[in-house]
Amino acid sequence: MYVVAEYFFRTAVNAFPVETGAQVRPSTLPRAYDQRPACQSSNFIRSRLAVWSIACWAHTPREKMKLLNVEVVLDREKDIQQAESDPEVLKELDDEATHYAILSHRWGVEVTYKEMTGLTKMEEWKRDEVRKRYGYQKIIKSCQQAMKDGYKWLWIDTCCIDKRSSSELSEAINSMYRWYRNAQVCYAYLNDVHESAFPIEQNNSEHEFGNFHGWPEWFVRGWTLQELIAPKRVEFFNKDWAPIGNKRHLAPTLERITGIPLEVLRDGLTAKCLSVAQIMSWAADRQTSRLEDRAYSLMGLFGVNMPMLYGEGKKAFHRLQLEIIRISGDHSIFAWDPWKPRPGSVLAEDPSDFRDCVSIKKMEPDDFHRLLKNYIENKLELDGLRNDAETHWHKLAALRDAAHSRQFRTFTVSNAGIQVWLPVIPSSDSPSLFRATLACSHGSRLVTIDLISPGTSFDRTFGTTKILRTYPEFRTLYLSHHQNEMRCEFLLDDKNASYRGFTRCGTFPREFTGDTVALSSVTNDLIVMVCANNDTRSHFAVGIGYYLGQGWVHVINDERLASEEEDWKSPGFASRIYDRMWNARAEHARSMPKQEHDYGHCHDYFIKHTHLPQSIWCARVIWGRWETDNFKIMIDVDQCPGCCDGPRAWTITSNGWNGLDMPGLMNTVHHSYSMELDGWLTRFDKFSGHRIVVRRAASPSAWLEPEMNSWVIMATTSMAISNALAIYSRI
Repeated sequence: MYVVAEYFFRTAVNAFPVETGAQVRPSTLPRAYDQRPACQSSNFIRSRLAVWSIACWAHTPREKMKLLNVEVVLDREKDIQQAESDPEVLKELDDEATHYAILSHRWGVEVTYKEMTGLTKMEEWKRDEVRKRYGYQKIIKSCQQAMKDGYKWLWIDTCCIDKRSSSELSEAINSMYRWYRNAQVCYAYLNDVHESAFPIEQNNSEHEFGNFHGWPEWFVRGWTLQELIAPKRVEFFNKDWAPIGNKRHLAPTLERITGIPLEVLRDGLTAKCLSVAQIMSWAADRQTSRLEDRAYSLMGLFGVNMPMLYGEGKKAFHRLQLEIIRISGDHSIFAWDPWKPRPGSVLAEDPSDFRDCVSIKKMEPDDFHRLLKNYIENKLELDGLRNDAETHWHKLAALRDAAHSRQFRTFTVSNAGIQVWLPVIPSSDSPSLFRATLACSHGSRLVTIDLISPGTSFDRTFGTTKILRTYPEFRTLYLSHHQNEMRCEFLLDDKNASYRGFTRCGTFPREFTGDTVALSSVTNDLIVMVCANNDTRSHFAVGIGYYLGQGWVHVINDERLASEEEDWKSPGFASRIYDRMWNARAEHARSMPKQEHDYGHCHDYFIKHTHLPQSIWCARVIWGRWETDNFKIMIDVDQCPGCCDGPRAWTITSNGWNGLDMPGLMNTVHHSYSMELDGWLTRFDKFSGHRIVVRRAASPSAWLEPEMNSWVIMATTSMAISNALAIYSRI
């Protein structure tokens, strides 16, 4: 029994790689395993039989495809009125042993499997309605063309799959690439081409193909990508079913339309060494009716299979990438470059993230090491290190050995992340930030990605500018394949600025009107708020951001950014401020003071200001924390302590008895001042606008204890309470 189990086990493990790019062969099994005695325990044998059962399941014979019998379909249509029972229009056959034609088309009002197989059993009115449909006429025309070409069998996705059965639908979708590849001919029906020749020039006319990038709609649909690549022979037909060309002769034009290389169009995917990113780029601008089909329509191109889960949305593309990673060691799957940076998971969100990856090529170890060596010597400018020739060549030799190692081409997927081994260079922006080099190139340069580790795994990030000039070092990394979003809340108090006539006149890039704004780590978020005083023609902007896990705030004023008063309220002014702060966000995040969490420093706050040109005012921001990752910010306008006195940089201040007075959110000590108005004692945080006289209370109230150094403030001029918040003096 052991011998039988051993044979099946060896067969099974040869059929299934344990990890990407690895196969376990008998010759590589440990010697102790080869010499295992025949008196093994039953548990050992059962474990190997379990592996063998998996192998048997994987090699179960494929389900046969259901094909239309062309002759039967046409005969039934000819004698539809006299037919008393439905003939067998569909038959299950083996796609590898059958000669058949296949249809590729854009869906409209179609005929289902149930309707096609039960046409003659319908009531006459219903049958007539089905036969008048656009989709039914496609079936008849396709059958006529197949019969003309000498084919007895035809497959059409609309009526040859019983979509009432989820298992049959899943089987068909997983088999579809193979079915198109094994077809003798594919009829590509272009229902929006009216001319008798294939369009060879882009036409963006609204009456032609303006909605589809200037080409027939067939070229922007998701499923038609594999239907163009897989078949050896593709014949194109116009709206009237007149032939207008074939794939081989039209290959140069098809290459311009689709971005698919000429060799692939003529000889298939095996004709050229392609990267994952290149294939993804072909699907970047294609559309599907169901979001999940963006992923399902690509399975055949990558040779992967997975169950259909309609309703999962974008998770389908996430699953597709993980399946590709499990069978491929191609680094280019991480080389996506979206139009809008989206930090977080190292996996792309959509095929459109690969739009600009058409020229990315995967690299062999020798080529990778050559470019990495050039990068080190030409880009990093390690002049000081290269003076030590022995160390320099030792480093390069180590990189060469690592590039040729099996570990460099192996990915392992687990709940901890995608385990990879990559050369990385640290960044000076943050000790947890690195630039990793991938084994793929864009033209003559290596592709790099920026990674940050908020915990045990690494997320993708963008915009890193300061990379240390040092040799790359190979490290084992766990790349996050889930979108782990962290949010940081900022509690904002800007009402004190209004006492100087400054009001919030705009925010960018999105609006917020309350006193709380939440920023996301996924986008390295930033929001800019503009405050202005139209009477004094003064303005300033405050940026609130979240970068690499660090909240930050910055206040700025530059009269060169706004030449006219009305421009302060326009999106253009806020946009320019936003761009300026976005480009410097790493510097702003690094400059933020580190606030201690222990009790002795829990009331520490930080203050900085900017002078408002041609005025006596300065804008101040005060920064504090109320929870670990949540902050409070106060924005104030006060008389400038001196044109350049500052503090321009962050300065600590303690919100204690002897610290800087902190109105609003920051007033955690609550040492308010009081004013007697018409015989009533009133508490205030701070006073400005009028000169007032202060004396010690003669008969302090119960809440005004002399030992607390409280004061009663007597107004020397009549003023409204709303105007009482201002500068004070103590006597």
